[in-house]
Amino acid sequence: MKLVAGNSNRPLAEAIAKYLNIPLTKSDIRRFADEEVFVEIQENVRGEDVFIIQSTSFPANDNLMELLITIDALRRASARRITAVIPYFGYARQDRKPGPRTPISAKLVANLIEAAGADRVLTLDLHAGQIQGFFDIPTDNLFGAPVFVEDIQSRFNGDDLMVVSPDVGGVVRTRALGKRINADLAIVDKRRERAGESEVMNIIGDVNGRKCLLVDDIVDSAGTLCNAAAALMDNGASSVSAYVTHGVLSGAATERVNNSVMEKLLITDSIQPSEDVINSDKFSVITIAPLIGEAMLRTTEERSVSSLFD
Repeated sequence: MKLVAGNSNRPLAEAIAKYLNIPLTKSDIRRFADEEVFVEIQENVRGEDVFIIQSTSFPANDNLMELLITIDALRRASARRITAVIPYFGYARQDRKPGPRTPISAKLVANLIEAAGADRVLTLDLHAGQIQGFFDIPTDNLFGAPVFVEDIQSRFNGDDLMVVSPDVGGVVRTRALGKRINADLAIVDKRRERAGESEVMNIIGDVNGRKCLLVDDIVDSAGTLCNAAAALMDNGASSVSAYVTHGVLSGAATERVNNSVMEKLLITDSIQPSEDVINSDKFSVITIAPLIGEAMLRTTEERSVSSLFD
């Protein structure tokens, strides 16, 4: 078993390596003067089971090219099996045609990863579960819920909690987490006027006097989360926190969260958090290294991965 780390999230790769007690394989992933990506694997990987750890987060295109070229380098170095470990799968929100003459970019990215030579994909909380079907190779989609449940139980032990989906599309994900912690469900009904903007309409469910936990897979501009938190407080919630798997946090998102009514926004390290996030009292980062490391170990030992979530 060999671990290769891309440049997108080196701290997470090192944490996974520490969990597995396996050193990262020596490699050189750098740029030429014209920004072309160059990859050199500096250890023998012939006949090895190799895992490449690389989120396709910002800058998405650079990190995606790093992943593809690293896969190609490993394939040409005669690795026995190549698993692309993608904690955050970029382009996942482009999983359908929202209008005429538009791409399905998530499918294109899946094709690229397969064409580069990956044998398996391991990812976390895909934006849409059906993206697994875009791949013609085995794809494991891990869930962040068990990691969140552990934190919720330590942080809110015995409190009267209500899980809240910030939109109708996230109800299944939110209900699954609520079932694990035996919490009621509420839904924020919103209307999106244009990309990146949302208007909260009303709350489905009685949140009066309840500690509310917003649950989502991605926080990007944070507009939806902050508006939802404000609507919950306006409807009588005693407090609002949020659990989100992937902290994209583009633009002024961090400042928006810092100025919001949310007590806490808890994200995983699927995307390397910025210094502003690390230094903010409003944010807390939960590591997914043990979860991904255990899934990788079970993959190489041909044991069940799904039993991690039983």
